[in-house]
Amino acid sequence: MPFSSLASLGQEAPLRILLVDAGKGMSIAAAGVVQPWRSVARLLGPQRLQVEVLSMQDILDGCAPQGQYRHLSLVVSDEEFAPLASAHLRALTEYCQPSKVWGAVGSAVLWLVQAGAMDGLRTALPWSLYGETDEAADRAILTPNLFEFDGGRLSCCGGMASVDFTLTLIEALYGSDVQAQVKEILCIDRVRAQSDRQRVALQARFGALQPKLSEAVALMEANIEEPLATDDIANLVGISRRQLERQFKQYLGSVPSRYYLELRLQRARQLLLDTNHSIVQVGLMCGFSSGSHFSTAYGALFGITPRDERQRKLRPAAGSSSAI
Repeated sequence: MPFSSLASLGQEAPLRILLVDAGKGMSIAAAGVVQPWRSVARLLGPQRLQVEVLSMQDILDGCAPQGQYRHLSLVVSDEEFAPLASAHLRALTEYCQPSKVWGAVGSAVLWLVQAGAMDGLRTALPWSLYGETDEAADRAILTPNLFEFDGGRLSCCGGMASVDFTLTLIEALYGSDVQAQVKEILCIDRVRAQSDRQRVALQARFGALQPKLSEAVALMEANIEEPLATDDIANLVGISRRQLERQFKQYLGSVPSRYYLELRLQRARQLLLDTNHSIVQVGLMCGFSSGSHFSTAYGALFGITPRDERQRKLRPAAGSSSAI
């Protein structure tokens, strides 16, 4: 579901946000979540936004405040993954789940998967944790994206992506003007999209163990304008279609056709934002012979039509010229 559906939550006054730092110190992921929200809280004031930061130990020890409703709760950890005892896992999820929207960032995402909180939902699990449990791929719909929002659950792969994730949340809740102010405070120029891939080369991740998977993705990336059929890709890399689908499911949390479609749509988004090609040209360059199919697929993935995406690109320029 699109992040824009959170807009109504931003009307709550005050909006109460809980951030649970599950690490041993302020990690990159924790800082990427906490600092932007603290900036927004200073900009808007306590009448509109209240941000509370707790340690996970406070919750496990029973020292955390009880009976306080938060509209949004996030558990954040960039530590090396370590399973939680079932009692601790239950205490953590029970503390957060009364929130209307809740989730996790970094390695904490796998705790939520193991707790059953992400069952059947699109989930951005850090790629490095894909091999930690066979259970994850069976319960959640794992995606290679930077972050996801599905069924009231938020997930982010952590690291520097936590900044993009938080700024996307800020825009959804409070609009692009507030997001722009926070970007200026943090000296950030560009916010990566939800559907951007986790930035580690497939060859580095799977090259030695899964060369056929790396080869298949390379074929997809090289054939955006004229997409190959799944059977053709399987034949070209020398494995059966069933084997190819199994590897995509296990390591990328998707089927080949869906992964290929999202790859083409990501390229289309880049072209819409970074070039002056017409929308029809962009669709053709990314393998869509039908303008309606392109628009429908784009809207399903990004929650916005190609035309609106192009208009959104033009708005900042129009705003800056009128201010001069």
